[in-house]
Formats: sequence, structure tokens, C-alpha cells
Amino acid sequence: MEVLIDYVSRVAKYDWWVVAIELFLIGLVVYWVVDFLEGTRGERLFRGVLFILVAGVLILNLLVQQFDFARLQYLYKGFLIAVLIIAVAAFQPEIRRVLMRIGQPHFWSGSSRQLSKTAEEITAAVTALSRDRIGAIIVIERRVALGEFIETGVRVDGRATSELLRTLFHPGTSLHDMAVIIRGERVAAARVQLPLAEAGIVGGIELGSRHRAAMGITMGSDASCIVVSEETGIVSVAENGKLRRNLDEPQLRKYLAGAVA
Repeated sequence: MEVLIDYVSRVAKYDWWVVAIELFLIGLVVYWVVDFLEGTRGERLFRGVLFILVAGVLILNLLVQQFDFARLQYLYKGFLIAVLIIAVAAFQPEIRRVLMRIGQPHFWSGSSRQLSKTAEEITAAVTALSRDRIGAIIVIERRVALGEFIETGVRVDGRATSELLRTLFHPGTSLHDMAVIIRGERVAAARVQLPLAEAGIVGGIELGSRHRAAMGITMGSDASCIVVSEETGIVSVAENGKLRRNLDEPQLRKYLAGAVA
């Protein structure tokens, strides 16, 4: 108890507004990290690492220093270094995603009118595919380049029109399986293999391979992904590793207006 009182008294020597700003900035960073990782494997890892660090610091400051456990303090410092190394390895996809967001240029360079036209074409294609219950997965590239995934598919380089998208996903065609990637105003590639997210359940529904692929590609980039269920025709969108299901045509149009802006 004396150690805790001593700690509070030392903090009280600082100006209150300095402490308030520091706590606000720390809370803001933690909130941003938790929000960024929400719905991903990294969220659970981050909560575990944060708990270990907070509990460890409290134990070190409130117990070890009081009883002069020098060896335990030495081991704890080594433990913190090990936790840092493990965290870097565990959070590799999330770190990669952040760095790509910072370093990549924006690829949407077309006019506002043309981008709006592209959004309308995608909306029309998805609406038709949903009505006919034809499975589809459409990835919209944004700031983070998806060249490594485009290389796994078949180059198309055609203007993104409703007719082209519907043809690519038509059952029986050689390119209907897997994903289509749209870059700017053009379809960059079809039959693209995407990384799969963990198997899970969203809204009481077990995720299929298309929805897992949509979540997987958006966990590692800032891309937007549209999924049409082959079984139900339900339209879903994935962004930042989160899945939003059962969009109707007006909701999809509104979403795409922001996604391609």
C-alpha cells in the first residue's frame, strides 16, 4: 500500500493537464489499435499481450522494487524483450497492413464522374448476379496495391462494366471461379486466388470459402470486397477484416460510392 501511495504522490507532482494529455494520447493509441484489430486474430493476441504487460509492470513496480527482488527484476526485463519479439512475429500481417497503408500511393486517379460510373456498373452486375444466385467475389483495390494477388490470376485489363463482370462469373466459363480484382476503372484480373481468413461464424451463419476469402484479403490490405452467395444470393461486403451481410441495392450503391471515391 505504501508503494502505491508513493507512486500516486510522485504522479501528483506533475501538472494535471500534462497527465491528462498523456493519458488521453495513450488511450487514443490503444483505442485505435483495438479498433484496427477488431474481428481479427490480432485482436485476441493484442488483448493477451496487453494484459501480460500491464500485470507485469504492476507486479514489478509494486512488489519487486519494494522487496528488492533483483533477480526477478532482471528476468522480467528479459521476458519483456521476448514478448516484444513474439509480438512482432505474431502481428506480422497487421504490421504489414499498416506499413502498406502508409507507404502506398492512391490508385484511384480517374475523374469523379468516371468513378461514379464504375460504381454503378458494379452495382448493376452484383444485383443481377444476386438475382440469379450466381456466386461472385469482387475485390476493389484502393491505396494498397494488390499486384501480388493479381499475378496469381488471369490478366483481363478491361473496362469494368456490368456485362464484363457478369460474363466473368457466369457458371461454366473458365474464369468464373475465385475472385476478380478491380483497379481504378478497369478489371485487372480474374480467377485470382485470395488468402482465407480463419473459419468462423458471423451473424449465426458459418462462413463459406468466398466470405473467408473476402475477410482474408481485407485483413491484409485496405481493399473493399463484395461477395454474392451462390446458395442464397445474399450480398455481403468486407472491409478491414469485418463482414457486413445482406445489403440491398441502395445500400450497396451507397457503399460503393464511398469505396471508389
